[in-house]
Parts: sequence; C-alpha cells; structure tokens
Amino acid sequence: MADPRNRPFLIVKDADGTFRLTVRTTRYNSQGYPLVDAVLQEPHFKTVTAAKAFARDNFQAQSGEYALK
Repeated sequence: MADPRNRPFLIVKDADGTFRLTVRTTRYNSQGYPLVDAVLQEPHFKTVTAAKAFARDNFQAQSGEYALK
C-alpha cells in the first residue's frame, strides 16, 4: 500500500468545478531525502470517480493511492 503521507495520485478541484489529476513519483537521493516529481495530467474530469477511473486505466492505480484536495 502507498505511504499515506505521499500518495501517488492527487485529485484537485479547480475553481471552475472540474477535477484535475496529478501523478506523483517519489525517488530518494543518496542521503535518503525524498525527491517528488509531479505531472499534471491534461484531461479535466467532471467527477472524482472519472478521475480515479482514468488513473486506474492508464496508471494501474489501486484504492488507497489517491489523495483529495
């Protein structure tokens, strides 16, 4: 299961009411410090469920790997 402090899929609601998906990857440098890369995905989604389905279909996301903001 994903680390609850840094879940790889972030779903954010925009000001216009649509949802956006950000895919985050974490790697560690030689001192063990986490380096997080975040890539905002292009499509806009009408619901959180649609964003989760996109992540599941394209990035093999599993339940518990989502963070909502």
